[in-house]
Amino acid sequence: MIIEASCIGRDDEIGEILQRTDGLTDPAFLVITGPPGVGKSTVLRRVAARAESEHLPLRVLDDADGIDSDSIRELGTDTAGNPLLVVIAVTTHTPATMALLADTIALDGLPRHAIAELAASRGIVIHPTVLERLAAHTAGNARDVIALFGELPDNAWSRADLTLPAPRHIVDDVRTRLQQATPAAGELIQAICILDDGDSLGTAIELAHIDDAMAALDDALNSGLIQTTAALTPADVRPRPTNPLIRTAVLQVMGIRRVGEMHSRAADLIEDPVRSLGHRVAATPVPDAELADQLDALARTRAADGEWAAAADLYRQAGRLTSDRLQSELRTTLSVDALLAAGDCVGAAALVPTVESLRETALRNATLAYLAILRGRSAEAALRLERAWGIVNFEREPEVAALIAQRYVLHNLVRCRGDELVDWADRAIGMAGDTSSAGIEAAAIRGLGQAWSGDPDAALTSYTELAERVRFGPQAQRVTMGRGWLELGIDEVGGARSDLETAVSMAQLGGSNRISLWALGWLARVQLLTGDWDSALITVDQGRDLARKGGIELATPLLNWTAAHIHAMRGDRERAEFHITAATLPAGDYEIMRIPLLLARAHVAESDADYGRVIRILEPLRQMAHTTPALVQPGWWPWVDVLANALVIDGQLDAADALLHPFEELTAKRKHRSAAARIGYARGRYLGATGDIHAARRAFDESLELLDGLPLRYDLARVNFAYGQTLRRAGKRRAADTVMGNAREIFQSLCATTYVDRCDRELKAGGLSTTRSATTRTDADATDLTPQEEAVTALVARGLSNREVAAELYISPKTVQYHLTRIYAKLGLRSRAELAASRS
Repeated sequence: MIIEASCIGRDDEIGEILQRTDGLTDPAFLVITGPPGVGKSTVLRRVAARAESEHLPLRVLDDADGIDSDSIRELGTDTAGNPLLVVIAVTTHTPATMALLADTIALDGLPRHAIAELAASRGIVIHPTVLERLAAHTAGNARDVIALFGELPDNAWSRADLTLPAPRHIVDDVRTRLQQATPAAGELIQAICILDDGDSLGTAIELAHIDDAMAALDDALNSGLIQTTAALTPADVRPRPTNPLIRTAVLQVMGIRRVGEMHSRAADLIEDPVRSLGHRVAATPVPDAELADQLDALARTRAADGEWAAAADLYRQAGRLTSDRLQSELRTTLSVDALLAAGDCVGAAALVPTVESLRETALRNATLAYLAILRGRSAEAALRLERAWGIVNFEREPEVAALIAQRYVLHNLVRCRGDELVDWADRAIGMAGDTSSAGIEAAAIRGLGQAWSGDPDAALTSYTELAERVRFGPQAQRVTMGRGWLELGIDEVGGARSDLETAVSMAQLGGSNRISLWALGWLARVQLLTGDWDSALITVDQGRDLARKGGIELATPLLNWTAAHIHAMRGDRERAEFHITAATLPAGDYEIMRIPLLLARAHVAESDADYGRVIRILEPLRQMAHTTPALVQPGWWPWVDVLANALVIDGQLDAADALLHPFEELTAKRKHRSAAARIGYARGRYLGATGDIHAARRAFDESLELLDGLPLRYDLARVNFAYGQTLRRAGKRRAADTVMGNAREIFQSLCATTYVDRCDRELKAGGLSTTRSATTRTDADATDLTPQEEAVTALVARGLSNREVAAELYISPKTVQYHLTRIYAKLGLRSRAELAASRS
């Protein structure tokens, strides 16, 4: 009853159904489709209850698969002839529902968060790994999920190694259908459930030992337990169970002995050695040293190719089949390490208690350090890496030593430390060789260290050479992502976008979700800078979903930085704060997490025109810059111009000048165009504030020239906005009007409403864009406010302080007070409260 009353996970569908009753003038029909057990009846009961309590013109019709369209149409009005919305639930569309030409809402399975809520409502604590598997196992079918919650002990759900059975009602149904099928069809169904979905009908027939294959296939299809893909000939048929629960139920009905026998036979039939080995493993319930060694060898091959998810499963199976305790512990640890390399922190974390219970080894410490890195825990990672490096035997364990060095590479990458990164990368490559897995991964990151150490040209050369050598396979994803990250940092924006998009897509070819996550994070930044903001938000959502599924916290602040930045610019403060909070939640302390979090907060403060808060937020970055090379090198983290801009507007001119000088010199030395443009507009702000408008104009013009030819629309809008404000303050109203109009046009195209409004206020304050001419003023206009006074009035009425208004309009607080005095006199008011009330 609790579940039905709350109708967990269906709020959107219920809201959409009820909304359709608004303004109803004629009978309307809405069809709800979905497989049995997905929750159609529950939704209809909830909708009917809401309609009754809110007196809505709505009627529901459940289980309507056999009802004709005329009967349904008769339900479209009440006894008084008033039109109703008729909501009809069917499994699939029938001729009757098709004849209605009605809209359709297809109910899919419950999403992961709804299943978690469903578990919590029953007092069940479910392990994250099990939750993911349960969602896939049941396809989110509410009836099947609830059934399994009731059939398994509550305490079983917190175990990561829980084996999910089929619900009893499905097992009973499958048993009945198998008994009703012909013996040949039953054998074929069992064989299909033993094999993989991609196996051919011929393989299934050979495994089932049947003669009349087509008759058996027809009978098997009629049972509803299997389905096939569309095929032109029988040879193209690829039969598979109707859904994962059917496969599980069939295997349960078959029994362990029968399943083992058929897996053994399948191993002899399958030509692919890897899949044949998988069948042998499934048929072997006890330790088998020879089979374990074969799995281990295959796992090492897969790991060398960067196919970490496959390697993890192979190592795990090898460990299960190994009787020697030390060897089993080694393979179990390698399995966890491979899961981390694949980006599955959730699955790896489930096995951490097992790994921590093992004897201490260098590999064990390196694996736990890896997990600490991906969770963002710098201090823990440093301690475990130091311990691993201290106890490794370089002669007997050269591969482990190289692995530890490669982990140090990753550790220094997320600390944004270039020299240390390059040093450890050279060690890893020297020990493991440049063709090994550890060597390639170290080389794929080494170029970033070179760039942060001040040699971006050498970095680009390194990636060019590496890309020629590692052109295919999962390892190429690491190289492509690293090169894309570098290209973003050196203004090769088109190449960055192409490489980062490619790196994301490579995950489908056996790559790592961990690498995809970094690629998504930097791709979102490319999309923000180039003005493709809607795509950037989609990319952020993809990354956040991937991070959640994998349990990787390291890259989430990077993703949330972009989203918070865009939402703040678009005036959606609630969404911006949501992403700030999401970026704050991970307990990590790596620089790669702290820097984007601070920048996200600064962008929100800047959108609020709270420049004092911008300065306070970014001050830690000035301190971090002494130990973090990537913060100093041009093009990597855009914080200097934001801080300098805030210092100028806040009146701290000497501090702004001191901040800009060293970065101007380094940017000029590196010949970095976009960084020079950002620094240049901040210098233009400073020069304008000191009264040197001619030098300020030169600085702004140089910045615009540097951006010419670069697709950085956000930076272009930002420079024009600062330029226009500076010109207006200097009294160059006509020139300011033109430049501010350029800024407004770009911000408008980005839907950056916060800055569109600011541009409008600037244009209005300049006076040239107003429609009223001074020569046509009448006596009645004597109390009219000037454009500048109108702008001040609007901001004060919103509750801004004099200092905040000054920052928003780029004037001094004293000027704001002067305008307020005149405004009060003109309007006959005495206080800010009266002014706000007059504008409400």
